[in-house]
Amino acid sequence: MRSTIAILLLLLLSAKLTYCQISIDTIQVTAMQVPLSISETGRNISVLTAGDISALPANSIDEILQTIQGVEVQSRGGFGVQGDILLRGSTYTQVLILLDGMQINDPLTGHFNSYMTITPAEIERIEILRGAAAAMYGSGAVGGVINIISKTFAANQIGTSFSGDLNYGEHKLIRTQQGFHQKLGKTSLSGGFSMNQSAGEQIQELEIDSTTILDSYHNFFDLKTVGFSAARELGKQYTISLRSAYDHRHFGARYFYTSSPFDKSEETVANWWNQIQLKKSSGLRSTDVNLAYKYNTDRFVFSPDFASTNVHTSQLVNFTANHLCIVNTNLSVKAGLQADRRSIESNDRGDHENFHFGAYAMAVYRRNAYNLSLSLRADYDDNYKFEPSPQVNFSYVLPRLVLRASVGRSIRAADYTERFVSNNLTDLTPGRSLGNPDLEAERSWSEELGLDYQASKGLKLKATVFARQSTNLIDYVSTNQSQIGQVSDIGSLQAGADYFFARNISEVGTNGLELEADFRQKLGGDRLLAINLGYTFVNTENDQEVVSVYISSHAKHLLSSRLSFTGKYLDLSFTSLFKQRQELLASAIDTNLSDSYFVCHSRIGLNLTEQIAVNFQIQNLFDEAYQNILGAKMPGRWLMAGVRWRFL
Repeated sequence: MRSTIAILLLLLLSAKLTYCQISIDTIQVTAMQVPLSISETGRNISVLTAGDISALPANSIDEILQTIQGVEVQSRGGFGVQGDILLRGSTYTQVLILLDGMQINDPLTGHFNSYMTITPAEIERIEILRGAAAAMYGSGAVGGVINIISKTFAANQIGTSFSGDLNYGEHKLIRTQQGFHQKLGKTSLSGGFSMNQSAGEQIQELEIDSTTILDSYHNFFDLKTVGFSAARELGKQYTISLRSAYDHRHFGARYFYTSSPFDKSEETVANWWNQIQLKKSSGLRSTDVNLAYKYNTDRFVFSPDFASTNVHTSQLVNFTANHLCIVNTNLSVKAGLQADRRSIESNDRGDHENFHFGAYAMAVYRRNAYNLSLSLRADYDDNYKFEPSPQVNFSYVLPRLVLRASVGRSIRAADYTERFVSNNLTDLTPGRSLGNPDLEAERSWSEELGLDYQASKGLKLKATVFARQSTNLIDYVSTNQSQIGQVSDIGSLQAGADYFFARNISEVGTNGLELEADFRQKLGGDRLLAINLGYTFVNTENDQEVVSVYISSHAKHLLSSRLSFTGKYLDLSFTSLFKQRQELLASAIDTNLSDSYFVCHSRIGLNLTEQIAVNFQIQNLFDEAYQNILGAKMPGRWLMAGVRWRFL
């Protein structure tokens, strides 16, 4: 802890010594539906650009996200194997993930939400909107929204570029990321490929009671993503854009979901994503129509020693239509419709499908220093029938100070795992997770107050307090069979046995504090120094004092830092993360989740020419032994080296 504070203070001191003329606030963020500068939104929003991303010592999108203030990624393995994404003390199911404005949250389980079918090389920027956003995007936007914008859909790329890297590392690691963009007249083309592949670290065998031996194993992974997109201007007003991507993952998943000594899990997950948009822009008006299709397959083997393979296929079809009208310099309005169909075919969850419809309207009024946005959305789903979601955001912008406030309502319906996991199984063994078909939707009210202070031309300080009051939050609670028996459509259970049964927790309160310092400095020529420091405090309580699996699993204290220096001959980057949370113990596999950990990553690049550089990277610099999920050990120190290229 002391080393973390020392590093943060040192970086903050260096930030105060210099000035700069770079401002992220000039970016028009689209996560608010109506394009606004960050100061006009009334919300705590962060933006990570393509340049920021390329400088990080990160190997996957979830590793990129965990460098952002307040974004907690509960990874089950390194290099993007799997991670639960949390914001403001949310559960992993309460953060909405958008790809070019379209929802990609998986209908099977929120554990797959980090499987984003886009390569880092294709990303133009990532926008993180903290807090409720259901009034704009509907169910799931409780803790916040992460909007990933591809280079083709951003429509601001020019010329031709080809970039990438190839790295080799310990444990037979091969890591590569490649991407291209080309603008030919009215046509834009982009594509990318990424691969993280390794035999994995060896986890030592475990002896229990001097007699039972758990074999040693390797936490192997083979992760590949490929994507292609194109856009074409059709005359002066119309643009058609499309994107298709495929993501395939095979990995060892031992102790990812259980703490059973019989767990020898392996998992194979594949996602196919397709999206098309037709947009018309004419002066002060624009209309866009979007259609997206996601096809997911999941094959999970608990152990080769048992007949325990689960196979799932899920599909998501999503349609949206939006119209924006800039009435005058003060007033903008936007309205839209959404319809989607979710379905699943599963040997342990059964076959199900659901339809959802939503409509929203939003008005933004700007006059002098005042900015006010009002949103109202109505959603209908056969899980929760009709639900309204209002939202009010306000900001007051002074030359160096922004005051902001927000209040909004959000909802979330249970996914297919929460509703039906293990429901088709007979004679279910004790301790297994069990779905509840009778779950009600979650409902929450969220509030926040914050300020942004431009301390100098290059240093921006942010502070936000927030609160959320929730009812019917969904989580797994150890429950006796005698209390479950009255629920409909549940498979056969053992009499008197306890199961982790999905239940609605009646009243849950969450509050917290967010602090951030962002500094950017041009040092002359092509040299650039960027430093970001973040701290988040979150506290969650439930009135029933129910002990559940996920509601209170978030970090209570979360500190993050990232530093990058880019120059003509040398690139340097460093990230760190300190997390303090509840300690847990799994005696069955003789492991524990410590109450805190501190981990650092670093990268050094030496530029041989303007196009070619050599790359040296160290993950977990100080070889910290830690876990984010009980039992799923994270990688130790991991060295890799390779070459980078960029041709324009």
